[in-house]
Amino acid sequence: MTGDLVGQLEAISRSRPDRVLRLRGTLPVPAAQNSSGQEPFELLIFRGFSSSVTHPTAFDPDQAALPPEARLESADLLQGPLNPRDEQLLAGPLVPAILLDPQAWL
Repeated sequence: MTGDLVGQLEAISRSRPDRVLRLRGTLPVPAAQNSSGQEPFELLIFRGFSSSVTHPTAFDPDQAALPPEARLESADLLQGPLNPRDEQLLAGPLVPAILLDPQAWL
């Protein structure tokens, strides 16, 4: 389900080169690595592509950026292209599914 949602958000972002979507959530990890069994992640979507800023991703754009067990918890809509020194938050934090409506990107 997470992969479907990310794929749909990537598709919407292709038509919005002036927006960057930041998704935050958790990934499952072996209990030996983390007592909670969860680890936070951050994923950016820009112009139809996803890139994790917290975990390695595959070079193949056809491969999902997140495993199916990932939990999406929040989304921020930012002015694009992203300028880390002057980040402009347009909306958020939001429930990620809200951004499946292209009007939410305006």
